[in-house]
Amino acid sequence: MMWGYYGGGDWSWLWMSGMMLLFWGGLIALIVFAIRTFTPSRGGDAAMDVLRKRLAGGEISQEEFEKTRKALGG
Repeated sequence: MMWGYYGGGDWSWLWMSGMMLLFWGGLIALIVFAIRTFTPSRGGDAAMDVLRKRLAGGEISQEEFEKTRKALGG
């Protein structure tokens, strides 16, 4: 048998395992980043949605809407 034929010796498995983890970890991170970037957020503006619905339903006036919108930072 030709153990260590590729010249790596006993530590080549550690190097290859590290590179494999780095590759797959980077690929998974890239996929997660792409999904988060290209999909809209679901619950980020829930308070503004409720505020708009209340204005549309006549529950609050335009002045109350503007005051609350400024308080929310939108």
